[in-house]
Amino acid sequence: MTRLGDYLSKKSVNKAKIFRKTGIRKNRLSELSNQDSARPRGDEIYLIAKTIDVEPCELLNHIYEGLELKKF
Repeated sequence: MTRLGDYLSKKSVNKAKIFRKTGIRKNRLSELSNQDSARPRGDEIYLIAKTIDVEPCELLNHIYEGLELKKF
């Protein structure tokens, strides 16, 4: 499960609701939730966040927690 999938699971989010409100296909939501190789686009993160009533930054922070700049 991806970090997005983990977040949606913890929030008990209905993926059908996301599909209906955003137009993001169910198979794409499944990819984003289960496949580490799937990378969410900015518009997808924004729409998902708005659908589940959280700030997009909160969702971004959860998905990319631990991501850091390279040290020189």
